[in-house]
Amino acid sequence: MTRLGAVSYLNVRPLVYGLESDPLFTLRYDVPSVCAALLKDEAIDLGMIPSIEALRGGYCLVPDLGIISDGPVASVALFTRMPLDQVQRIGLDTSSRTSAALTRILCLERWNISPDFVPLAPDAAARLDGCDAALLIGDPALFLDHQAAGFQRIDLGAEWTSMTGLPFVWAAWAGRKGAVGEREITALKAARDRGVEHSDAIADDYCGPERAPLGRRYLRENMRYRLGVREIEGLQRYFDLAWRHGVVERSGSAEFFA
Repeated sequence: MTRLGAVSYLNVRPLVYGLESDPLFTLRYDVPSVCAALLKDEAIDLGMIPSIEALRGGYCLVPDLGIISDGPVASVALFTRMPLDQVQRIGLDTSSRTSAALTRILCLERWNISPDFVPLAPDAAARLDGCDAALLIGDPALFLDHQAAGFQRIDLGAEWTSMTGLPFVWAAWAGRKGAVGEREITALKAARDRGVEHSDAIADDYCGPERAPLGRRYLRENMRYRLGVREIEGLQRYFDLAWRHGVVERSGSAEFFA
Protein backbone atom coordinates (compact mmCIF):
# COMPACT_ATOMS: atom_id res chain seq x y z
CA MET A 1 0.00 0.00 0.00
CA THR A 2 1.18 3.52 -0.83
CA ARG A 3 1.39 5.70 2.28
CA LEU A 4 -0.27 9.05 1.56
CA GLY A 5 0.15 12.17 3.66
CA ALA A 6 -2.58 14.73 2.97
CA VAL A 7 -3.14 18.23 4.27
CA SER A 8 -5.92 18.47 6.84
CA TYR A 9 -7.65 21.52 5.30
CA LEU A 10 -10.95 21.67 3.41
CA ASN A 11 -9.24 22.39 0.08
CA VAL A 12 -7.60 18.93 0.00
CA ARG A 13 -10.76 16.90 0.65
CA PRO A 14 -11.82 16.71 -3.03
CA LEU A 15 -8.42 15.23 -3.89
CA VAL A 16 -8.73 12.37 -1.41
CA TYR A 17 -12.41 11.63 -1.89
CA GLY A 18 -12.89 7.89 -1.34
CA LEU A 19 -9.20 7.15 -0.81
CA GLU A 20 -9.62 6.24 2.86
CA SER A 21 -11.27 3.00 1.73
CA ASP A 22 -9.07 2.39 -1.33
CA PRO A 23 -6.91 -0.74 -0.85
CA LEU A 24 -4.06 0.91 -2.78
CA PHE A 25 -3.46 3.52 -0.09
CA THR A 26 -3.20 4.39 3.57
CA LEU A 27 -4.00 8.00 4.41
CA ARG A 28 -3.10 10.41 7.20
CA TYR A 29 -3.78 14.14 7.65
CA ASP A 30 -1.38 16.86 8.82
CA VAL A 31 -0.63 20.55 8.18
CA PRO A 32 1.48 21.29 5.07
CA SER A 33 4.80 21.75 6.87
CA VAL A 34 4.37 18.39 8.64
CA CYS A 35 3.52 16.65 5.35
CA ALA A 36 6.80 17.94 3.93
CA ALA A 37 8.74 16.77 6.99
CA LEU A 38 7.16 13.30 6.86
CA LEU A 39 8.07 12.90 3.21
CA LYS A 40 11.64 14.00 3.87
CA ASP A 41 11.88 11.44 6.69
CA GLU A 42 10.38 8.71 4.43
CA ALA A 43 7.48 8.23 6.86
CA ILE A 44 5.14 8.54 3.87
CA ASP A 45 5.59 7.63 0.20
CA LEU A 46 3.59 10.46 -1.35
CA GLY A 47 2.71 13.76 0.27
CA MET A 48 0.44 16.66 -0.56
CA ILE A 49 3.32 19.02 0.13
CA PRO A 50 3.87 22.75 -0.32
CA SER A 51 5.02 23.34 -3.89
CA ILE A 52 8.25 25.01 -2.76
CA GLU A 53 9.24 21.74 -1.06
CA ALA A 54 9.07 19.87 -4.37
CA LEU A 55 11.89 22.13 -5.55
CA ARG A 56 13.85 21.94 -2.29
CA GLY A 57 13.57 18.15 -2.10
CA GLY A 58 13.97 17.38 -5.79
CA TYR A 59 10.74 15.33 -5.74
CA CYS A 60 8.60 14.16 -8.64
CA LEU A 61 5.02 15.43 -8.93
CA VAL A 62 1.94 13.45 -9.90
CA PRO A 63 0.88 14.89 -13.28
CA ASP A 64 -2.32 16.91 -13.69
CA LEU A 65 -3.02 17.14 -9.94
CA GLY A 66 -2.56 20.02 -7.53
CA ILE A 67 -4.15 22.62 -5.29
CA ILE A 68 -4.33 25.71 -7.45
CA SER A 69 -5.90 29.15 -7.64
CA ASP A 70 -6.26 31.45 -10.63
CA GLY A 71 -7.02 34.72 -8.91
CA PRO A 72 -8.29 34.95 -5.32
CA VAL A 73 -7.58 31.83 -3.26
CA ALA A 74 -9.56 32.89 -0.13
CA SER A 75 -7.57 30.60 2.20
CA VAL A 76 -4.13 32.24 2.05
CA ALA A 77 -4.00 35.85 3.14
CA LEU A 78 -2.00 38.52 4.86
CA PHE A 79 -3.96 40.20 7.63
CA THR A 80 -2.77 43.64 8.62
CA ARG A 81 -3.58 46.44 11.04
CA MET A 82 -2.14 49.17 8.79
CA PRO A 83 -1.33 50.05 5.17
CA LEU A 84 1.27 47.73 3.67
CA ASP A 85 3.83 50.48 3.15
CA GLN A 86 3.91 50.95 6.95
CA VAL A 87 4.32 47.28 7.83
CA GLN A 88 7.64 46.53 9.54
CA ARG A 89 7.06 43.12 11.14
CA ILE A 90 5.19 40.16 9.58
CA GLY A 91 4.30 36.96 11.40
CA LEU A 92 4.46 33.82 9.24
CA ASP A 93 2.07 30.95 10.00
CA THR A 94 4.32 28.02 10.97
CA SER A 95 1.93 25.64 9.15
CA SER A 96 3.08 27.13 5.87
CA ARG A 97 6.13 26.90 3.65
CA THR A 98 4.94 27.78 0.13
CA SER A 99 2.85 30.72 1.36
CA ALA A 100 5.64 31.98 3.61
CA ALA A 101 7.99 31.98 0.61
CA LEU A 102 5.37 33.71 -1.52
CA THR A 103 4.93 36.40 1.14
CA ARG A 104 8.65 37.17 1.01
CA ILE A 105 8.54 37.34 -2.79
CA LEU A 106 5.51 39.65 -2.85
CA CYS A 107 7.12 41.97 -0.31
CA LEU A 108 10.04 42.50 -2.70
CA GLU A 109 8.39 42.17 -6.11
CA ARG A 110 4.99 43.78 -5.54
CA TRP A 111 4.73 45.67 -2.26
CA ASN A 112 8.25 47.17 -2.15
CA ILE A 113 8.72 46.59 1.58
CA SER A 114 11.46 44.84 3.58
CA PRO A 115 9.87 43.82 6.89
CA ASP A 116 11.23 41.52 9.56
CA PHE A 117 9.67 38.05 9.59
CA VAL A 118 8.86 36.03 12.69
CA PRO A 119 7.32 32.53 12.99
CA LEU A 120 3.88 32.38 14.60
CA ALA A 121 1.58 29.49 15.43
CA PRO A 122 -1.78 29.77 13.60
CA ASP A 123 -3.71 30.93 16.68
CA ALA A 124 -1.13 33.65 17.34
CA ALA A 125 -1.07 34.65 13.66
CA ALA A 126 -4.85 35.08 13.78
CA ARG A 127 -4.33 37.66 16.54
CA LEU A 128 -1.30 39.30 14.88
CA ASP A 129 0.59 38.81 18.14
CA GLY A 130 3.41 41.34 18.31
CA CYS A 131 3.24 42.05 14.56
CA ASP A 132 1.91 44.66 12.18
CA ALA A 133 0.64 41.91 9.86
CA ALA A 134 0.52 38.14 9.74
CA LEU A 135 0.22 35.40 7.13
CA LEU A 136 -2.49 32.86 7.81
CA ILE A 137 -3.29 29.81 5.66
CA GLY A 138 -5.89 27.10 5.25
CA ASP A 139 -9.09 26.87 7.26
CA PRO A 140 -8.00 29.49 9.84
CA ALA A 141 -7.58 32.05 7.04
CA LEU A 142 -10.74 31.01 5.22
CA PHE A 143 -13.01 31.27 8.25
CA LEU A 144 -11.46 34.24 10.06
CA ASP A 145 -13.86 37.20 10.31
CA HIS A 146 -11.23 39.84 9.61
CA GLN A 147 -13.69 42.72 9.65
CA ALA A 148 -14.86 41.85 13.16
CA ALA A 149 -11.19 41.61 14.19
CA GLY A 150 -10.43 45.00 12.63
CA PHE A 151 -7.93 43.68 10.08
CA GLN A 152 -7.41 44.40 6.40
CA ARG A 153 -7.22 41.18 4.36
CA ILE A 154 -4.86 40.83 1.38
CA ASP A 155 -5.46 37.68 -0.68
CA LEU A 156 -2.11 36.25 -1.81
CA GLY A 157 -3.63 34.35 -4.72
CA ALA A 158 -5.13 37.54 -6.09
CA GLU A 159 -1.85 39.39 -5.59
CA TRP A 160 0.15 36.73 -7.44
CA THR A 161 -2.20 36.52 -10.42
CA SER A 162 -2.45 40.30 -10.65
CA MET A 163 1.35 40.51 -10.69
CA THR A 164 2.06 37.64 -13.11
CA GLY A 165 -1.16 36.90 -14.99
CA LEU A 166 -0.69 33.25 -14.01
CA PRO A 167 -2.27 30.70 -11.67
CA PHE A 168 -0.51 29.74 -8.45
CA VAL A 169 0.20 26.14 -7.44
CA TRP A 170 0.00 25.91 -3.65
CA ALA A 171 0.60 22.19 -3.21
CA ALA A 172 0.85 18.94 -5.15
CA TRP A 173 1.23 15.21 -4.66
CA ALA A 174 4.99 14.61 -4.56
CA GLY A 175 7.43 11.83 -3.77
CA ARG A 176 10.71 10.22 -4.66
CA LYS A 177 11.22 8.81 -8.14
CA GLY A 178 9.43 5.47 -8.48
CA ALA A 179 7.18 6.03 -5.46
CA VAL A 180 4.02 5.52 -7.55
CA GLY A 181 3.15 3.99 -10.90
CA GLU A 182 0.38 4.24 -13.44
CA ARG A 183 -2.16 2.38 -11.30
CA GLU A 184 -1.75 4.74 -8.33
CA ILE A 185 -1.74 7.84 -10.53
CA THR A 186 -4.96 6.73 -12.24
CA ALA A 187 -6.58 6.16 -8.84
CA LEU A 188 -5.53 9.61 -7.58
CA LYS A 189 -6.97 11.30 -10.67
CA ALA A 190 -10.22 9.35 -10.31
CA ALA A 191 -10.47 10.47 -6.67
CA ARG A 192 -10.01 14.09 -7.80
CA ASP A 193 -12.78 13.78 -10.38
CA ARG A 194 -15.18 12.24 -7.84
CA GLY A 195 -14.30 14.86 -5.28
CA VAL A 196 -14.90 17.79 -7.61
CA GLU A 197 -18.24 16.27 -8.60
CA HIS A 198 -19.26 15.98 -4.94
CA SER A 199 -17.72 19.23 -3.70
CA ASP A 200 -20.97 20.55 -2.21
CA ALA A 201 -21.45 17.41 -0.14
CA ILE A 202 -17.80 17.56 0.95
CA ALA A 203 -18.22 21.16 2.11
CA ASP A 204 -21.45 20.38 3.95
CA ASP A 205 -19.91 17.44 5.78
CA TYR A 206 -16.66 19.23 6.61
CA CYS A 207 -17.94 22.69 7.53
CA GLY A 208 -21.23 22.10 9.31
CA PRO A 209 -24.44 24.05 8.67
CA GLU A 210 -23.20 27.53 9.59
CA ARG A 211 -20.06 27.51 7.45
CA ALA A 212 -21.25 25.23 4.63
CA PRO A 213 -22.29 28.05 2.23
CA LEU A 214 -18.82 29.59 2.47
CA GLY A 215 -17.21 26.16 2.05
CA ARG A 216 -19.30 25.43 -1.04
CA ARG A 217 -18.38 28.74 -2.69
CA TYR A 218 -14.74 28.24 -1.84
CA LEU A 219 -14.48 24.80 -3.44
CA ARG A 220 -16.48 25.89 -6.49
CA GLU A 221 -15.02 29.35 -7.13
CA ASN A 222 -11.53 29.51 -5.64
CA MET A 223 -10.08 26.03 -5.92
CA ARG A 224 -8.67 24.38 -9.05
CA TYR A 225 -7.26 20.86 -9.15
CA ARG A 226 -5.90 20.36 -12.67
CA LEU A 227 -2.22 21.05 -13.33
CA GLY A 228 -2.11 22.18 -16.95
CA VAL A 229 0.25 24.25 -19.08
CA ARG A 230 -0.55 27.65 -17.51
CA GLU A 231 -0.35 26.19 -14.02
CA ILE A 232 3.09 24.71 -14.71
CA GLU A 233 4.18 28.06 -16.14
CA GLY A 234 3.01 29.75 -12.94
CA LEU A 235 4.86 27.18 -10.85
CA GLN A 236 8.06 27.77 -12.81
CA ARG A 237 7.75 31.55 -12.36
CA TYR A 238 7.40 30.99 -8.62
CA PHE A 239 10.47 28.74 -8.55
CA ASP A 240 12.49 31.30 -10.52
CA LEU A 241 11.53 34.16 -8.19
CA ALA A 242 12.21 32.06 -5.10
CA TRP A 243 15.71 31.38 -6.45
CA ARG A 244 16.28 35.01 -7.44
CA HIS A 245 15.44 36.26 -3.95
CA GLY A 246 17.31 33.60 -2.02
CA VAL A 247 14.22 31.84 -0.67
CA VAL A 248 15.59 28.51 -1.94
CA GLU A 249 19.17 27.36 -2.38
CA ARG A 250 18.69 25.74 -5.79
CA SER A 251 16.98 26.55 -9.06
CA GLY A 252 15.11 23.99 -11.08
CA SER A 253 11.93 22.92 -12.82
CA ALA A 254 9.05 20.67 -11.85
CA GLU A 255 9.62 16.99 -12.58
CA PHE A 256 6.77 14.52 -12.95
CA PHE A 257 6.21 10.81 -12.47
CA ALA A 258 6.04 9.05 -15.83
